[in-house]
Amino acid sequence: MKTEPIVILSQREIEKMRRAGNLAAKLLKHLEPLVKPGVSTLELNDEAERWTQAQGAKSAPLGYKGFPRSICTSVNEVICHGIPNGKQILKDGDIINIDVTPIVDGYHGDTSKTFIVGNPSLTAKKLVEVTQKCLELGIAEVKPGARIGDIGAAIQEYAEAHGFSVVRDFVGHGISNIFHTAPDIPHYGTRGKGKRLRAGMVFTIEPMINEGTWEAEMLSDGWTAVTRDRKLSAQFEHTIAVTEDGVEILTRE
Repeated sequence: MKTEPIVILSQREIEKMRRAGNLAAKLLKHLEPLVKPGVSTLELNDEAERWTQAQGAKSAPLGYKGFPRSICTSVNEVICHGIPNGKQILKDGDIINIDVTPIVDGYHGDTSKTFIVGNPSLTAKKLVEVTQKCLELGIAEVKPGARIGDIGAAIQEYAEAHGFSVVRDFVGHGISNIFHTAPDIPHYGTRGKGKRLRAGMVFTIEPMINEGTWEAEMLSDGWTAVTRDRKLSAQFEHTIAVTEDGVEILTRE
C-alpha cells in the first residue's frame, strides 16, 4: 500500500485533469469501431498512438517502467497490462479491455473499457455487464466524508452476488501529473473502513472482475496478469474527482 500523503488538487489542476480525461474518453470511442474479428492488438495500439500524437498529447504507458506499448490490451483471461502484439488477432466471441492514458499538458487521463468482439458467450456478456455495473456502484459511493472501504464493499457485494470474484492484486490509484500516487483504491473491502474522502482528491476506480477465482498469475514478460484458472476477466475504469457535494467523472466526453 502507498504511504505517501494524499494530494488535494486545486480547481486549476482538476480542470487540466478534465481535459486529459476528455481526450482519454474520445480515444476509447475512436478505437471502438476497430475492435472486430481479424484485427491485431498491435493495430489497435498503433492507431491509438497515431491518434494521440495527432491531438498533441503523449501516451503515458509508452516506456513507463519499461512498458513497450502505448495502450494495454487485455484479452479474455488477461486481467490487466496485456501487451499489444501483431500476432494476437481478435476473434469472434473474445472480450478485450483497452486501457488508455493520454497525457495532456502534463496531466493524465486514465480510462478503460471492456469491448465484446462479435458474438459473445452468455457468460462473457454477463461478466462484462456486471463489471460495468460494479464501476457505476463504486463511483456512486464517492462523496466527502465517505471512506475508501465503501467503494470496494459496493463493488464486491455486487460482483459476488452474481457469482463472480474481485481481483485483489491490482487496485485503483491516485492520479494527477503523476501516473500512480496515493491513495490505493481496492475494489473489495468493508464499509466504514479506510481513509476518508475529501473534496479535491482525484483517483481511478477500475474494478477487475473474474469469471472464476480472483487469483492472478504474472506471465514471464513481467507485465501480463492472467487469471490463475484461465477463465475470463473484465474491467472498466474511470478517473474521478471528489467534489464538495459528491463526485465528478473526469474521463467522459
